[in-house]
Amino acid sequence: MVDALKLFHTMPQPNIISWNIIISGYNQSALFLDSSKIFSRMLSLGFEPDEITYGSVLSACTALRAPIFGKQVYSLAVKNGFFSNGYVRAGMIDLFAKSCSFEDAFRVFRDVSCENVVCWNAIISGAVKNEGNWVALDLFRHMCYESVLPNSFTLSSILTACTALEELNIGKGVQGRAIKCGAGDVFVGTATIDLYAKCGHIEEAVKEFLQMPVRNVVSWTTIISGFVQKEDSISALKFFKAMRAVGAEINNYTVTSVLAGCAKPAMIEEAIQIHTWILKSGFYLEAAVGAALINMYSKIGALELSELVFGDVGTVKNLGAWVAMISAFARNHNRGGAIEIFQRMLQEGLRPDNFCASSLLSIIGCLYLGRQIHCHILKTGLLWNVSVGSSLLTMYSKTGSLQESYKVFVQILEKDNVSWASMIAGFVEHGCADQAIQLFGEMLLEKIIPDQMTLTATLTACSALSTIRKGKEIHGYALRFGVGKDTLVGGALVTTYSKCGALELANRVFDMLPQKDQVACSSLVSGYAQAGYIDTAIMRFLDMLMADLAVDSFTVSSVLGTIALLNRSDIGTQMHGWITKMGFDLDVSVGSSLVTMYSKCGSIEDCRKAFDQIEKPDLIGWTAMIVSYAQHGKGAEALSFYDHMRKEGIKPDSVTFVGVLSACSHNGLVEEAYIYLKSMANDYGIEPGYRHYACMVDLLGRSGRLNEALSFINNIPIKPDALMWGTLLAACKLHGDIELGKLAAKRVMELEPCDAGAYVSFSNICADVGQWEDVLKIRSLMKGSGVKKEPAWSFV
Repeated sequence: MVDALKLFHTMPQPNIISWNIIISGYNQSALFLDSSKIFSRMLSLGFEPDEITYGSVLSACTALRAPIFGKQVYSLAVKNGFFSNGYVRAGMIDLFAKSCSFEDAFRVFRDVSCENVVCWNAIISGAVKNEGNWVALDLFRHMCYESVLPNSFTLSSILTACTALEELNIGKGVQGRAIKCGAGDVFVGTATIDLYAKCGHIEEAVKEFLQMPVRNVVSWTTIISGFVQKEDSISALKFFKAMRAVGAEINNYTVTSVLAGCAKPAMIEEAIQIHTWILKSGFYLEAAVGAALINMYSKIGALELSELVFGDVGTVKNLGAWVAMISAFARNHNRGGAIEIFQRMLQEGLRPDNFCASSLLSIIGCLYLGRQIHCHILKTGLLWNVSVGSSLLTMYSKTGSLQESYKVFVQILEKDNVSWASMIAGFVEHGCADQAIQLFGEMLLEKIIPDQMTLTATLTACSALSTIRKGKEIHGYALRFGVGKDTLVGGALVTTYSKCGALELANRVFDMLPQKDQVACSSLVSGYAQAGYIDTAIMRFLDMLMADLAVDSFTVSSVLGTIALLNRSDIGTQMHGWITKMGFDLDVSVGSSLVTMYSKCGSIEDCRKAFDQIEKPDLIGWTAMIVSYAQHGKGAEALSFYDHMRKEGIKPDSVTFVGVLSACSHNGLVEEAYIYLKSMANDYGIEPGYRHYACMVDLLGRSGRLNEALSFINNIPIKPDALMWGTLLAACKLHGDIELGKLAAKRVMELEPCDAGAYVSFSNICADVGQWEDVLKIRSLMKGSGVKKEPAWSFV
């Protein structure tokens, strides 16, 4: 261009053609700013531009993302009589569409009735690029109605819209039109392959590919990507091998698609072979390929190889490699590594992008650090990006700061389904299910169509509130928007109906699901068990096994809970055998459920065996074992387990302390129990609750220290409930303390007038000491209050 410009300046009388050539030359060399400068100089010298000039300059404005200058150029074109020129209008439509101003583009298109296919192509392509795929299809119908003959560019754009909408039938119609009008070139063929592949018809995609007379790098890459999307990595590699064999051009997109296909733990050897080929072929220096290699190794689980690649390609200029490395650490839950790379980025003067910030926020578990990153995001202006905003509000929610999470949510200008779903899920996780449902209502008022993720989060809120009416409303929305039979939404509906006790509806939704996942199955099993239909729950589980449905640890734990309710150790033993066979016995949640089941079935030895099989017991497993020992009167073993748990570095929770205090009660360890009670608040910040205080009352009562128990009840910081007074009443009966028993019985009957146990216990105390008049009075009072004693029963 330097030589061309020198020659241009030697021309004694340059004309419009020579000016157009120099402007087009700059465009072809991607020197768009120089192109605009030459145009300005041309105008200053008094030359009149033509349609070629205006079209070329508008193309430069599009590349420069300079809509204001483009508007000035277009205004000049309109003023000089090029208002209806298709080439000029197409350039302006393209400029507006690529500047995210599709409404302005559409206004330019509609200003003049046009039969120029270039204008139609520009507006249709603009609609597709702005995700207005239905608008693009509607424009295509109008184009055909006005008898404007589409070309291959039009048809490939429409096929792209059909692919985005997964409208296979419409796409087939467009393909038929392409064949009919003879526009089936390589671009249309490639778009057709992409349509079939992304709609899940990879066999049809292969058929179209093999029928193509000419294939380019895009068509090869499209079919390889189709196999990767279908998770058929072997076929993707076969086509890549065939592509190399015929000497077809290979570009960055081809290589990154192949690397995505190799990102599986089972394909480590193939991944290393592809890596070797990349080194040999020279693609290693490409930024996108380096980032893809880092991602591939991280998904395989070879983080050390990701770091090795980063050491080679992670130059200051290659921002993609830095972002990929942060994502790799985040994917492998290596928080320290991700933060270190982020700090190095800032030291190198690199500015993190949206994806980098979102990846980093996804693993932040510290509120202080999260706030620091929030400050940096504010400083760099990334907060206005919806993905970053959603990640930020999720981070605050995970770290327990719901109020700050909601503040971030409010600040997001253009909220998408992810941000709404994240905020709704945050409310649910923090026990604010009513606010979650209210937020869903606000979303509908904003005329945002909920997706599967949003509906699922809202249904979780309905489950927490056990509100079947709202659940039915959400079900209606799901059916209306065509996702009622979606596996994710369907599973959430089954859970909601099960937890609300509407088992018939839960069963109906379950049977309608085309693909039944573990969540839906487990919810149905749990629903039947909690409603008391234990046999049905077990039969449903057997149906799952017979149908070869995938069973996860959550489902198995639900079934074990059901068996525990049945108190059937024989079924439990059979289930344990199946669990061991399937390899679930090492899972911590299943192991904990086995401990609980054997405990309720009365076999403490089997409890211990099940616990010892757990690979890495968590707090739930340890607590289940402590509670089991305590319930079986083995207080010393329970306390020994508690000490062992603390040595393992596991912090107890409130449930653990219920087991510990219960163990003290069975062993008569009064002073030790006081120490544990103080330790709850002082060492672990856990405020004692009703069950903890009831355990202490039980311990003091069993030890005969009834007055101390009464004093303890009167001095606790919370209002005593019926359980505490009932525990004291039982102790009074045991030790024959009539006066204190009367007081305890009176308090129980005040708090729970319908508690038959209090009347009976008080009556028995009086009977034991021969106060038969008082017995008759209590029986009469019981009869007058309408309280009836349930007859006793036994499993034996």
